[in-house]
Amino acid sequence: MPLLAREIDCFPPDLFESPDLNRRTEGTGWWVAYTRSRREKDLMRRLVATNTSFYCPIISKRTRAPSGRIRESFVPLFPGYVFLYGNEDDRLTALTTNCVSWINPVADPIQLTRELAQVRRLIASNLPITPEERVETGIAVRVLTGPLRGHEGVVIERRGKRRLLVSVDLLQQGASVDLDECDVQPF
Repeated sequence: MPLLAREIDCFPPDLFESPDLNRRTEGTGWWVAYTRSRREKDLMRRLVATNTSFYCPIISKRTRAPSGRIRESFVPLFPGYVFLYGNEDDRLTALTTNCVSWINPVADPIQLTRELAQVRRLIASNLPITPEERVETGIAVRVLTGPLRGHEGVVIERRGKRRLLVSVDLLQQGASVDLDECDVQPF
């Protein structure tokens, strides 16, 4: 049982269904915020309170306590980063929370939207996810069958197992899952 309940990681919940998400219109677009140490959830709570759109991928992490009890917690997939969608006023709102070190605009919103949507679908698959701090080169593939059907990524090998790596190039980080019984097609 988790210590704390899972919190909102995407606001509004239908953020990725917005048609304006892929383009910067009238100063509106994606911003990447680098938070102060371990302040991602604090920033997210404050952004919800001010109706500011954001996405911060959250995954479940299980650890064993010294007593042997297994504890589950929800942690950011990309520690220190929260993605904001809004205008200059939304950026200033985030900066005034005292949770942010810096905020930069995203140069390629279409690519970032595609990568974040893919990470979100990967998390929704409820498969065990491993954060990848360094993006490796491998064979670019599309998954044809199984629970990851439709995902695109790179096949890497970890401890003798094939894994699908989905990366966010802006951060040079990603997430990977096991490719047990999936058919893949290079592209």
